[in-house]
Amino acid sequence: MIISEGIVLRERNVGEQDKFIDILTKESGVLEVSVKGARKISGKSGSSTQLFAYSRFCLNQKGERYFLNSAEPIHIFYDLRSSLTRISLASYFADVLRDCINPESQSADILRLFLNCLHFLEKGSRSEAQLKAIFELRLMSEIGYMPNIIMCQGCGVFEPEELFFCIDDGSFYCADCFSEAAGDNYYKINLPVLNAVRHIVLTDFDRLFNFRVSDASMSVLAELSEAYLKYHLERGFKTLDFYRSLL
Repeated sequence: MIISEGIVLRERNVGEQDKFIDILTKESGVLEVSVKGARKISGKSGSSTQLFAYSRFCLNQKGERYFLNSAEPIHIFYDLRSSLTRISLASYFADVLRDCINPESQSADILRLFLNCLHFLEKGSRSEAQLKAIFELRLMSEIGYMPNIIMCQGCGVFEPEELFFCIDDGSFYCADCFSEAAGDNYYKINLPVLNAVRHIVLTDFDRLFNFRVSDASMSVLAELSEAYLKYHLERGFKTLDFYRSLL
């Protein structure tokens, strides 16, 4: 028997009584788990396998397949459902995780990132734009696509007032060094946006959500982070399209 804490990223019904759930776990990445008689389960056991339930799961493994033995809820994130934009943004986060996290991968930091994003999203104590940018850029850094944002790739300057962030490789150039001949997939940004990107990808996790930028800078940061994720994952997401249609 396998005992692991995890959060439900997706649930889908099978037949009249059963369902499959995808769980993001600390130790084993994303697992697909069969829940027999799911629609007969009520109370705590039933709530522990619903979407965005963070629970302690006991799983039986047969070959490469997993079956739910029992589950105990830790936190349900029920209040996400009070806002269509919040639940839609959480669904986008879940879709991204299902796409890029492999089974059997160590995912403790990614699980922590997701749980904290959902916590602040549920409480409404951070803006949705900020949480989205944090999730996208920090996740990409965790899975091997950390932007190279230490210094200008041309002259090495650390804090240019105006710069160009290249989506292709995550590097930046100051205005003096940048040439459009190097590519056209870039964002023209200012120093506050660069510092926000640096904070998201480099800071200790305990301080990750503690930064502020102007509304204008946040708008640019949100566009940049989304473009960076979609480029490197080489796909779009219907849940993202739906979320953006609500704004």
